[in-house]
Amino acid sequence: MAANFGELVLVCGDLHIPQRGADIPVKFKKLLTPNKMQHILCTGNLTSASSLSMLRSLAPNVHCVSGDMDPASLGLVDRKVVVVGSFRIGLIHGHQSVPWGSAASLSSLARQMSADILVSGHTHEAAVANVDGVWHVNPGSITGAYSAVSG
Repeated sequence: MAANFGELVLVCGDLHIPQRGADIPVKFKKLLTPNKMQHILCTGNLTSASSLSMLRSLAPNVHCVSGDMDPASLGLVDRKVVVVGSFRIGLIHGHQSVPWGSAASLSSLARQMSADILVSGHTHEAAVANVDGVWHVNPGSITGAYSAVSG
């Protein structure tokens, strides 16, 4: 049945391991089987090379962008467009959106990227909304790390 479903994509971000989150919760981590997913889209703030390596061990196509807490040594870009099936997915951390999480600001970024779907993080609050025909997806924090934005 999975062959008819399409490509499985994990959307995650804001790990902050070990600064704000100790690890991915055990119940969720058990679901992260290597090569079960074809793509991982990560909004950044991995904060360590070991977190990036862990994601790369899970899927053949790992796309990460740089968060505001990521060291330059990770070599991540500020924004990226990924094509999955017939969808153009814009991937940003979210600190580029001012004010943070603003639908109008995120829509502007989505238009600049010609995205059908915009994936962003930074607020650590999971959210999905359709704004003028473009899906805005915020996966929240995969570790449950606290947010400096909302406390």
